[in-house]
Amino acid sequence: MKQISSRSNPLYRSVQRLAAGKPPKGTHQLMIEGDHLCQAWLDHFGAPHLALFDAADPDLGGLRTQVMKLAPERCVILDPGLAAGLSQVAHGPGLYFVVEPPEPELPARVDHACIWLDRVQDPGNVGTLLRTAAAAGIGHAYLSAGCAQAWSHKALRSGQGAQFAMRIYERLDLQAATNDRLGVPLAVTTLDGAIPLYEADLGRPCAWIFGNEGQGVDPGLIARASLKITIPQADGVESLNVAAAAAICLFEQRRQQAGAGRQ
Repeated sequence: MKQISSRSNPLYRSVQRLAAGKPPKGTHQLMIEGDHLCQAWLDHFGAPHLALFDAADPDLGGLRTQVMKLAPERCVILDPGLAAGLSQVAHGPGLYFVVEPPEPELPARVDHACIWLDRVQDPGNVGTLLRTAAAAGIGHAYLSAGCAQAWSHKALRSGQGAQFAMRIYERLDLQAATNDRLGVPLAVTTLDGAIPLYEADLGRPCAWIFGNEGQGVDPGLIARASLKITIPQADGVESLNVAAAAAICLFEQRRQQAGAGRQ
C-alpha cells in the first residue's frame, strides 16, 4: 500500500478537495467516511476507487478483512494528522473511501410510488427526505437540477443509509418528466384548490413532489398535479419544514394503504 506523510502530496490534496465537496471537473466523485458508510458501500457497490486509512488504526476501521482484499493500488495509508484533516466531523473515524455515486438509468415510465424533489437546496433536508421516504416504503427518488447532491457528506449523514436502500435519479428536468414519463398521479402540498390531507384518497401509488425551502414547488409543476393536498395545522404558526411535511404525507398514505391491505 502507498503511504502518504506530506500535506503537499498531490493525491492527498486532491482528496482534500473532495472532502470539501469539490470533485474533479467532469466527475461526480465524492468522499465518504466511517465504518458504517464504507461497509454499506462495499456491500452494495463493491470496491471504491480509493480507500484511505489512518496509520494509527491497525484494524482499518474495523474492515481489515474486506479491505485487505482490495487491490493494493486502491489503498493508501495516511499519517494520523493527515487522516484527521480529511474528516468532516470531530474525532473522525480515520477511514475514507473515494467513490463515484451510482447513476441508475432513468426508467421509461414512472409507474411506481416515489418522491420528486424540486430544488431542495439544503443537503440535510435532502437526506432527511430520503430517509423518511425509505422508511415509508418508497424506493425511488427523482431530484431536479438545483437540488443538493443526494450523496454529499451532509445528505449521507442525515439519510442514515437511505441512499443505499433507494434508486436515486439526480439533475433531472421534472417538467419534462411529467410530459413523457409519469404514469402515476402527481401529488403536491399547496394551499390553492387543495383538499385536507386526511380527506384525500391515498390508496394508489403516486409521485409526491416536495419543493424548495423558500419558494416551494415550481408553479408549473403545481399546475400539473392531479392531487393537491393541504396539511391541517393550528392557526398562527408558520408552515411546516419540507421534511416534516413530507413525513406527515407519506405516513398518512402508508396508514391508508395498510388499512386497505396494500402494504
